[in-house]
Amino acid sequence: MPKLLFQRWYTKHTSWTFVVLIAMSLVLTWYNWGVGVLAWISIAALAMASFTAERKFREETESYLSTLGLRVKRAGEEAIIDLPYGILLYREDRVIEWHNPYVSQLTGQDGLVGEELADIFPQLHMGKEKDRSAELFIGGRIVHADIVPEERVVYFTDITDLWSLRKRYDEERIAVGVVIMDNLEESTQGLDDQQRAALLARVNGQITSWAGEHGVLMKRLSSDRHFMIMDVQTLKALEQTRFVILDEVRETTLDNKLPVTLSMGIAAGADSIPELGQLAQSSLDIALGRGGDQVAVRMGQRLSFYGGKSNAVEKRTRVRARVIAHALRDFIKQSDAVFIMGHKNPDTDSIGSSIGVLNACRMLGIEAYIVLEESNPSIDRLVDYLKKDEILWSRFISRAEAIEMITEASLLVVCDTHKASMVEEPRLLQSDRIVIIDHHRRGEEFINDAVLVYLEPYASSTAELVTELLQYIHNRINLSMLEATALLAGITVDTKYFTLRTGSRTFDAASFLRRQGADPLLIQRILKEDLDEYIQKAEVIRHAQMLYGHIAIAVTEPGRKFSQLLIAQVADTLLNMTDVLASFVISERNDGFIGISARSLGQMNVQVVMERLGGGGHLTNAAAQLQGTLVEAEAKLKRVLEEIDAEEGLFE
Repeated sequence: MPKLLFQRWYTKHTSWTFVVLIAMSLVLTWYNWGVGVLAWISIAALAMASFTAERKFREETESYLSTLGLRVKRAGEEAIIDLPYGILLYREDRVIEWHNPYVSQLTGQDGLVGEELADIFPQLHMGKEKDRSAELFIGGRIVHADIVPEERVVYFTDITDLWSLRKRYDEERIAVGVVIMDNLEESTQGLDDQQRAALLARVNGQITSWAGEHGVLMKRLSSDRHFMIMDVQTLKALEQTRFVILDEVRETTLDNKLPVTLSMGIAAGADSIPELGQLAQSSLDIALGRGGDQVAVRMGQRLSFYGGKSNAVEKRTRVRARVIAHALRDFIKQSDAVFIMGHKNPDTDSIGSSIGVLNACRMLGIEAYIVLEESNPSIDRLVDYLKKDEILWSRFISRAEAIEMITEASLLVVCDTHKASMVEEPRLLQSDRIVIIDHHRRGEEFINDAVLVYLEPYASSTAELVTELLQYIHNRINLSMLEATALLAGITVDTKYFTLRTGSRTFDAASFLRRQGADPLLIQRILKEDLDEYIQKAEVIRHAQMLYGHIAIAVTEPGRKFSQLLIAQVADTLLNMTDVLASFVISERNDGFIGISARSLGQMNVQVVMERLGGGGHLTNAAAQLQGTLVEAEAKLKRVLEEIDAEEGLFE
């Protein structure tokens, strides 16, 4: 019993009172012993009563506190046993030492003491320091486990109701989307008003019926645009169906000269409705930038693509080319210097288009430079010819020189790529004035804050786009023979000698370059193959195997390293074989990565395959870089092909 409890405030007062009484009794006894005796008897009686009361108080207090302590202890023990939380103690060898009854209720088992913790809770991992909590599925319930390794204690909390409420909240969050007929003008060319109205009614009926079947609120905004609202649960269900409405609309309108295709941009997971709308529109822009006929779904940080089986329809106009050319001309004139760069390991298209922009700057009287750190096998012969032209070659500078020379008033033009991670020198992207000219299908990664973007996936090459722009930037275009040849070489390489992704505008651009003095014989010399390389390609082709009846996969021998250019050429060669609709070539590269080059004739979207492996490209031309071994890369590729075949089929 703590003494402090009995040191009450009136103890001293009582003591001094008795002192005063004794003193007064002494005085009374001195003057009147009879009265003094009575006083002494009274004082003794009072002292006896006070002592008895104090002792009784102490006994009652001690009894009360003892009873209270016992009750508190018993309440604590009962709380540990009866609380709706599980408590489990385990030994150093992870054998259960003790647990409260709630743990038995969770597991439906009695007598867990002495059992291995891993046997009773196999989902409970305690191998790492960070694994101090986990969500377990026990007997149809969801239990949160908190682990305290220092005390060897595990606390269990049933969060089934909270988890269900959280899941319901996530599933009922709003998702919005925009649907457009991305080639309506092209598909209805040549149709009269009645035929156009019938076509629109048929397509809109299909879209409305599809939305009704899946619980999507669809609102028509214009003849070719719809707005839709749904919840996340419905969106996930649509993702499971792979948005079959794309195929249904395309197949229904096959009787047209050009079937109607749809593109959708859908967004979910944002905190506000306006932000959802912006993300939905940006997803639609990405879907259109990738060629249309597909769906781009942005859910939080995840961006997924569905569809994209058909080839892009050429629908850019010369009006847009003229507008972009005039805007580019104004930006060039407002700059003190222009810096042009392509992608890492530049190809003929990247160099040719950069030379075209360089010519535009020269015609406008603005200093311009092309950033090129080093050559590579794909452009070695072209670089050799450029070095013979001292004036033109003096415009090529290194990365370090570009970083030192660029200013706030300079303009940066990026050709043949729109990904920040792929440019020749990423540090130059800190410039406030960036122009992008590219023909690749837009991916999730994109250079932000560009003042001008000319992204046309319908073009055969960036050289074709630059050739068109040159015709509007200056009234009197003046290309040298080498400049025109470089541009035409870029078109030639990217179209595989005018056999793939060519439109009428491609031949118009080639015709213009030919009139400017482009030399086809020089292009042939630039693109000639080395005999040793041809033999190497033949050895790679010898190891090719056929999958799914129409897919050729060639894997090089371990330890032999090939350039990305060579394996791309092997993939192109495999397409010339009978019954081959798509080809994949896997090889070790000189930089230590495993390179995969993919090609198709249009019946299969190899871009989707490469994106699942971390790469990208076009519907008919794509690539990826992986870490690991050839065996692992081949296994990953086959697994992706198997997944796509199970989800939506590999071919149209």
